[in-house]
Amino acid sequence: MKARLAEEWIIFLLAVQFLTRLPVPADPGWSAARMEATPRWYPAVGALVGAISAAVYWAAALVLPPLVAVLLAVAAGIVATGAFHEDGFADCCDGLGGADSRERALEIMRDSRLGTYGAAGLGLILALKVAALAGMAMAVVPFALVAGHAASRASAVLVIATGTYLRDQGAGKPVANGSGGLPAALALAASATVPLALAVPPAAVLAGLLGLGIGHVLMRRAFERRLGGYTGDCLGAVQQVSEVGFYLGLLAAI
Repeated sequence: MKARLAEEWIIFLLAVQFLTRLPVPADPGWSAARMEATPRWYPAVGALVGAISAAVYWAAALVLPPLVAVLLAVAAGIVATGAFHEDGFADCCDGLGGADSRERALEIMRDSRLGTYGAAGLGLILALKVAALAGMAMAVVPFALVAGHAASRASAVLVIATGTYLRDQGAGKPVANGSGGLPAALALAASATVPLALAVPPAAVLAGLLGLGIGHVLMRRAFERRLGGYTGDCLGAVQQVSEVGFYLGLLAAI
């Protein structure tokens, strides 16, 4: 039992190291098999990032207007992840918006430079995120951040579990075979929504999950129809759109 817990702890640390800039041991115990197992912990990492954002929001809201507190909370999440998911979303926007062929889209998505479509998309999605959170009651926002970050990571795991990875190398390659972690990821995401369900009517949580599902389907349809599968950038894109969809669905209900 202790050996199993120790193994899961290593896998969790690898997930934290992969998805964030949070301090972990330089080499927690990397192996290809352990990296493939990390997706099951992505919602837990998301909940951790959401908790950091929630703590910043709570502290800021004590002395600053709610909108400023939300901006600082969103900024804290970006700092914690190194804008990992936002970068993927922007690259995905550039590739899908700036190319008329699959090959050209994949080429553009490899380019580290930010284009017009990426800049516009990133600005819009961040604005939507801030506006949706700022429209909620202050007591709800911390719970929404934890649930939204966790559930949207499960949305990305669903792509890993059911999609086709397109590149021989890339950010998503080490975890492309991590399909077995989907049940655990969904269970962790569901657990992260429990505190929110105590703060708002359960129907509002379901509305948030419906919004997340709509975001997942729309973003996934966009890149799978054009590319025939997914890349690491697409995982970041589906996480971002799913997170915003969760906040919008929740806001609409409450």
